Amino acid sequence: MAWYWSVRWDLRGRPAHRQVTLPHASSHLIVEDGAAWLHGPPHRRFERVLAGEGRVVGVRFTAGGLAAVLGRPLVGGPVPASTLAGLDGDELAAAITGSVDVDDAAKILDRTLTAVMPKDVDPAVETVENAVRIVEQDRSVLRVTDLADRLGLATRTLQRFFAAYVGVSPGWVIRRCRLQEVALRATEGRHVDWVRLAADLGYYDQAHLVRDFTTAIGVPPARYAGTRPDNDSTVT
Repeated sequence: MAWYWSVRWDLRGRPAHRQVTLPHASSHLIVEDGAAWLHGPPHRRFERVLAGEGRVVGVRFTAGGLAAVLGRPLVGGPVPASTLAGLDGDELAAAITGSVDVDDAAKILDRTLTAVMPKDVDPAVETVENAVRIVEQDRSVLRVTDLADRLGLATRTLQRFFAAYVGVSPGWVIRRCRLQEVALRATEGRHVDWVRLAADLGYYDQAHLVRDFTTAIGVPPARYAGTRPDNDSTVT
């Protein structure tokens, strides 16, 4: 697991709120409305309308972490958490729903998932997790060949690992990380040289960056910067 998280909202008597998320290569186990679900990384942005009152509690797996338990990667979803061998989704959802706070919920999740985790860590999973960490931390990694060289692997071997344990390609992960950086830069409140940023992130030109960002988020980066307080798009 990477970390536990919780979102609570109370919009009773107020307008509904649309949340747009640019996901990364991680999978999640989510408990909401008395049910537990598994979500893999979606190919498109995740949109959710929050209304009334509610709470969501979840755990974010490291890249490849869910596949190590499930036996295969999961893309999209949701699928019932009981898909994990040895995990009772209804029992988990009931326990989380009755938890006092996020710390209490985290203890329940930790105890439940520890019981179904494999005893031995697959070296390929560690390689995938390390690969994603490198992409997140090193802006100079712009291509799959760059990443494969850093890991000392053949490009096809790296691609095979991602297909088996993540469900998306290493190129997809690299692009998502760079788009996350664009989103953060767009909301810093400072002038952004889009031409230079596109070049720094390995894009052929600004138009390619804008097209990728618009496809992922739904609006061009300049508009995203101006509308974010109302739209509340996030990256995870």
